[in-house]
Amino acid sequence: MSPTKQPEAADPYFPDNGDRRYRTHRYELTLDYRPGPNRLAGIARITAIAGRAALREFALDLAPFKVGRVLVDGRAAHYTHRGGKLRIRPAKAPVAEAAFTVEVHWSGNPKPVRSPWGGLGWEELTDGALVASQPVGAPSWYPCNDRPSDKAAYHLSVTTPSAYTVVTGGRLLTRTTRASATTWVYDQPAPTASYLVGLSVGPYRALALTGPGLGGVAQTGYVPARLQQRFEHDFGRQPQMMELFEELFGPYPFGEYAVVVADEELDVPVEAQGLATFGTNHLDGVRGSERLVAHELAHQWFGNSLTIAGWRDIWLNEGFAKYAEWLWSEHSGGPSAQRKAESAYRQVLALPQNIRIGDPGRSLMFDDRVYERGGLTVHALRCALGDPSFFRMVRSWATTRRHSVVSTAEFAAHAARYGGAAADRVLETWINRHRLPPLPVPAPAPQP
Repeated sequence: MSPTKQPEAADPYFPDNGDRRYRTHRYELTLDYRPGPNRLAGIARITAIAGRAALREFALDLAPFKVGRVLVDGRAAHYTHRGGKLRIRPAKAPVAEAAFTVEVHWSGNPKPVRSPWGGLGWEELTDGALVASQPVGAPSWYPCNDRPSDKAAYHLSVTTPSAYTVVTGGRLLTRTTRASATTWVYDQPAPTASYLVGLSVGPYRALALTGPGLGGVAQTGYVPARLQQRFEHDFGRQPQMMELFEELFGPYPFGEYAVVVADEELDVPVEAQGLATFGTNHLDGVRGSERLVAHELAHQWFGNSLTIAGWRDIWLNEGFAKYAEWLWSEHSGGPSAQRKAESAYRQVLALPQNIRIGDPGRSLMFDDRVYERGGLTVHALRCALGDPSFFRMVRSWATTRRHSVVSTAEFAAHAARYGGAAADRVLETWINRHRLPPLPVPAPAPQP
C-alpha cells in the first residue's frame, strides 16, 4: 500500500457537507445563550483562504436559523439559506488563494440536525445544553465548513446567565460577570475539525484532577455538585492514563483536558477536542466505565490531533481508541491486551462477516465491529511487529502527524516502514476483507 494525497472529491458518505472551494483558518464565535427559552444568538467571523479559483460563490453549512446579515471582507453579500446551506455571493469575489473574512449573524432556537443516527449537534438538557456533533452535527449551532479535513483555530466567547458554567475545548482566557450574565472566553489555537468543537452549559462544579501523571497538562472535571465524590473515584486514575498514553503515543497534543459529566444519562460519552462529555450513568462509584475514560482520552491523539481525511477511515479513530482501552487494562493490573483481544474476537466472530472496516459504508460507520475489529487490527499489528517495533511505530505515527489530516493509505505506508510486508498483510486481511482472519497471537519469545 502506498500513501495518497488528501482527496479533493466530496466525501462519499456525506457528499453534501462542506465546500472544497476554500479552506478555513480561524473561527471567532460570539454567542449569547439563554437556557430557559433555549435561545441562541451568534456572530461568526471566519478567516478563510480561497482555493485555486476566484470565489464568486461559496457555502457554509448552517441549520435553519434566522440569518440577520452576511458580510465578506466587510461588505454586504448576497446570500440564500435553504436546505442547511448558506450560499454566499460576495460583492467582490476573493481572488484565487487569497485570504478573506466572512461574518455571519444568526439567531434562533438550536436543536439537533437529523441524521441516520438520530439528532446530532446541539442538545437541550433539563438545565443547560451540550453539543455532540459527530459526524455532521456542527451546523446545528454555528456556520461552518463541515468536513473533517478542514481544520481551523477557534476563539469562543459565550455569554449565559451567571448560574451556569460554560465549558469548551481550549484555554479559558477570561470570565467576566456583569449584572446577572457571565461571559466565558476560550481559545483553542490547535487545528480543530468542525465536528470536534464541543460545548457544555450547565450548573457544574469545577474539580481539578490531582495525582501522579498530571505532568504539565491541566485536567479539570465539571460535575454536578452531588456527584463530586463519585467522580473523584471513578476518574481518579485518569492522570495515570495520561502518563501512560504520553509514554506510548507522545506528548498530549493540546494545552489542557476537560471532562464534563452532564446531569443526564447519555448513551455513550461524547468526544471533542480537549474535552469529553459523559452522562450520570457513567458514574457508578466502582469505575465501571473506566474503559470509556481511557477511550475518550485516547481520542485526543487518535481522531482529534490526527483527524481522518474522510469518514471511510473512521477505523483509525476507533481502532486506536479501542486498543488504548486494552493497553490501559494491561498496564493497570486488569486483563492483558491479548485477553481483551480474545474476548473481542469471540464477539466479532458471532456477528455477520459482511463488513470491511476500511470502508464500512455510511450506515455501518459506527457499527460495533468497526470498534472491535479496529482494536483487533491494531493488536494484530503488535503481534506481527513485536512490541519494540510496534510501539515505535505508534508513537512515531502520533507525533510526526500531530495536528494533521490522515488516511488509511498514509497509515499503511507508515506501518510498512516498521513492519514491511507483514504490516501490509495485516492491514489487507483485517480492514479490506469481509472474512475475519485468525485470532492474532504474539510471537513466542526467543529462547535464551
